[in-house]
Amino acid sequence: MGTIIFLIVFPLIAAVALLILKNDGPRDIVVKVSAALIAAASIILVVQYFGEGDRYFDVDGEIIGYLMMAIEIALAIVIIWLGIKYKKILAVVLAAIQTPLMVWFELSTGHGIAVVNNLYVDRLSMIMVLIIGIIGTLICVYGIGYMKDFQKHHQEAGDRRPWFFFLMFLFLSAMFGIVVSNNLVWLYFFWEITTLCSFFLIGYNGLFHKKHEDKVATRNAFRALIMNLIGGLGFVIGIIILGSYYGTLELSTMLKIGSMGYSVAAPAIFLAFAGITKAAQMPFNSWLLGAMVAPTPTSALLHSSTMVKAGVFLIIKLAPVMGWNIAGIMVMMVGGITFLMASFNAISQSNAKKVLAYSTVANLGLIVACAGVGSPGAVWAGIMLIIFHAVTKSLLFLCVGTAEHNIGSRDIEDMDGLFERMPRLAMFMMIGIAGMFLAPMGMLISKWDAMIAFVDSNNIILILIICFGSAATAFYWAKWLGKMSAIVAKEENIQKSVHKEEWFSQGTHVVLVVLLCLCFPFVSSSMVVPYLESGFGSAAGLGLTSYDLIIMCVMIGALILIFAFFFGRTNKRIVPVYMAGAGKGDNLTYVGSMQKDTQVVLRNWYMESYFGEVKMNVIGVITTSVAIVISIGLVLGSMIGGM
Repeated sequence: MGTIIFLIVFPLIAAVALLILKNDGPRDIVVKVSAALIAAASIILVVQYFGEGDRYFDVDGEIIGYLMMAIEIALAIVIIWLGIKYKKILAVVLAAIQTPLMVWFELSTGHGIAVVNNLYVDRLSMIMVLIIGIIGTLICVYGIGYMKDFQKHHQEAGDRRPWFFFLMFLFLSAMFGIVVSNNLVWLYFFWEITTLCSFFLIGYNGLFHKKHEDKVATRNAFRALIMNLIGGLGFVIGIIILGSYYGTLELSTMLKIGSMGYSVAAPAIFLAFAGITKAAQMPFNSWLLGAMVAPTPTSALLHSSTMVKAGVFLIIKLAPVMGWNIAGIMVMMVGGITFLMASFNAISQSNAKKVLAYSTVANLGLIVACAGVGSPGAVWAGIMLIIFHAVTKSLLFLCVGTAEHNIGSRDIEDMDGLFERMPRLAMFMMIGIAGMFLAPMGMLISKWDAMIAFVDSNNIILILIICFGSAATAFYWAKWLGKMSAIVAKEENIQKSVHKEEWFSQGTHVVLVVLLCLCFPFVSSSMVVPYLESGFGSAAGLGLTSYDLIIMCVMIGALILIFAFFFGRTNKRIVPVYMAGAGKGDNLTYVGSMQKDTQVVLRNWYMESYFGEVKMNVIGVITTSVAIVISIGLVLGSMIGGM
């Protein structure tokens, strides 16, 4: 249990130290050392409990509970103060309802409910610990170099990097708390910490700036806060129902009650609702898109290893008690519609970070839909999607951040000739894009298994959704890949200005992407399948065979050879560009009609009139809102009728 406590407490200590340190040198050392220790502790925890199955820990939680309650009240006061300061009344109202309601429950009904096992470790929490401890810390290390350049471009606001790194490590501490808390009251506490951290990180350029306030950042930060407070209110209601009607506050006990044939749809649907908001599913997806105004390390952290993963983690945990009940149907519909609409939305985007944002929302939607189906096969696909998405999407966000600082743009249309200007970055980015939609990468294999699970569940709608959504996925990734690899003229190599911390983080991500593909069957058989056996009682037929392993190794080996051959060639033949006029000799300009010099411009087609944000979001928001309202209404109606 000592390792678990360390992973929660040590990042908090590191966060406080980073808040105090003002000089670059000591701060950089603390970030690197802390990141290394957290990553090492994450691996140690997995090794320590790997062969022991599910472990639960009895922790004397009375004093801790009162401390958490006091912090919750303090956080509510902060939110109310900020809401009044920035005239965001809805945030004030939600905080004024949510926290007093939770405190009342804890001091009344909740006080009489004994919680034996406050903390736990199972295979799913091990997976999440590794994602947080390795991917999360790599993002923090990347932030050392990135934030130096960021600070140069935003000197008018002053140096706020101590605040930035404080929030990043506090985020890691809270995330560790979420994935190892069996006590739902504790889980809720850490849940709210992540909400406030994301608020401050998204509003990094806007909040507390008197002369240089970025109003867009402030507005988007409050949007994220309000939507997650709505989810937090759902979390509180779910806890109250579970404690009042079922006499427990333990997540494991709730799942046992459900496995015995008793309906736990009422608390499950409210907890799942909280997960939907945190995972940025429609109609709440706009908060994650608004997070793009934050520095790139924030975007990477929110999208890959922390905030949104907390949402899908909770929904995956609830999957065994959601199969085809009202809660499961709601989750399945919301996830499926989000996957389809967000995939279509990504087609119309040229801003690379926005493409990544919509891709994140879409993939999270597919994971949520898998959890809603509630079968072992679907949940297997969902967990594998979590793993591969975390690594690959983090890599892409970091690559886009580096590209933005060096070419001055994050627009895909400005990435012409990136293989000439920044060949190493282009190779890393290409591997990341390939990891999202090409064989033998884990994302494609996981999507294939998701479709098989949907077929087995006889859900025609989900089958159609994953087919059309995956087609859209291939479309927008192929556009980006083609644009990046286009070479129309010799460009100056500018990658020498990239910080070594950025190269280290990106390179490690690339290694992890390849290793995960090679270790796909091992991860499945040793981590995912045992979790499903524990949660569902059986997971027969899941996972990959040794024959599958051989095929994947051959395919990955072939890819490595192709990359080595391509980037190892010294003599490259460049075919002159055909132009509708006399070329000027630079492959960029030709003499057109009326003897005018005309610039060659190659641009993608984004089909805004067909897949524009407004059109897709309206459809998605309306349908998911209706599904949520009807589902919750049916659950509440059945509860009232059963009294």
